[in-house]
Amino acid sequence: MRRFLFLIVLASTLAAADWPQWRGPNRDGISAETGLLASWPSGGPKVVWKTNGLGVGYSSFAIVNGRMYTQGQRGNQEFVLALDVNTGKKLWETATSRNFENDRGSGPRGTPTFDNGKLYAMTGEGTVVCLDAATGKIVWQIDSVKKFGGSVPHWGYSESPLIDGDRVIVMPGGRGASLVSLDKRTGALQWKTGDDEAGYSSAILADVGGAKQVIVLSGQSAFGVQESTGEMLWRYSKVSNRTANIATPIYQDGAVFLSSAYGTGCALLKLNPKGMQEAYFNRDMMNHYSSSVLLDGTLYGYSNSLLLAMDFKTGKELWRNRSVGKGSVTYSDKHLYALGEDGVVGLIEVSPTEYKEVSRFEFNKGSLPSWSPLVISDGRLYLRDQDTLTSYDIKGK
Repeated sequence: MRRFLFLIVLASTLAAADWPQWRGPNRDGISAETGLLASWPSGGPKVVWKTNGLGVGYSSFAIVNGRMYTQGQRGNQEFVLALDVNTGKKLWETATSRNFENDRGSGPRGTPTFDNGKLYAMTGEGTVVCLDAATGKIVWQIDSVKKFGGSVPHWGYSESPLIDGDRVIVMPGGRGASLVSLDKRTGALQWKTGDDEAGYSSAILADVGGAKQVIVLSGQSAFGVQESTGEMLWRYSKVSNRTANIATPIYQDGAVFLSSAYGTGCALLKLNPKGMQEAYFNRDMMNHYSSSVLLDGTLYGYSNSLLLAMDFKTGKELWRNRSVGKGSVTYSDKHLYALGEDGVVGLIEVSPTEYKEVSRFEFNKGSLPSWSPLVISDGRLYLRDQDTLTSYDIKGK
């Protein structure tokens, strides 16, 4: 896959172990770290520290230069907070918006994005905010629902803002403003496009034949727009359901993989600078709340409650297994790290031919499902269960 200029610039300013945004440096759930434990002791990896005080919510983490950033909610207030990665000590906390309440868990869902000393976040009720990462001071913020005429999705805005050059790209879901590009320095509108309602997915960038596209999964469809202008290039609704489209699109070598649950399925679209063509559609991989990872031509992800391996190019199922139960996967150093929503973590050797579980452990969880995906950074594994965060040592000796 061709790498973009913004990723090259990002890599030059971040440490190799940093995890600066949703799903890591490339928004693909993949950590480039090596030298990690090939198996775990009985009971799991060593706990480095455990802390409380994150508030409720499903926000994951951005980790840069020894600090980790996430979102939470306490009482009638959502906030962004920073923690020290070595100790779990809270460094600052900044209120961002009113609370978001839901019967499947209240609070924010999106993950802050770190870029050049700033954080960009979207709250559960639709406020987009830019903060100084060092101090937590708010640089600018906008109510995207009020400004762009969107409506808060049933389970809350779940997007993690996409940064590209001077742009911050988010999906308010308003008429004529389904997707918008804002000036990351001021929050001023650069372009707006589309009429779809907001989904629960986060946007990605793709270099398609030398032209940069923003690809999203909205409440009604997947679509691609020209990055510089917002011009709609293609739209595909077959992979969308009317309940919740959540998984992040996966792009490689001119093709994008899309998936949703609720009886829908998955598709691979072959893209060109002005359009797309369906390569396949099937119902074997139905990503619910988590996204797959793509490794050496094989997709590994949850089809509802089963962990599945699938050939990226053909859509052929390779294997499936109950694994640690319904959950999410993160990859690093030849292994999948699977987080079961009911409190089990598994270490699985990557194989396109069979399921190879190496180790597993259980953790004490609260009453809500563990939906915040695992994050790997600098030899540590970070597991959030609502208000509680645990840091595990997974570095090999």
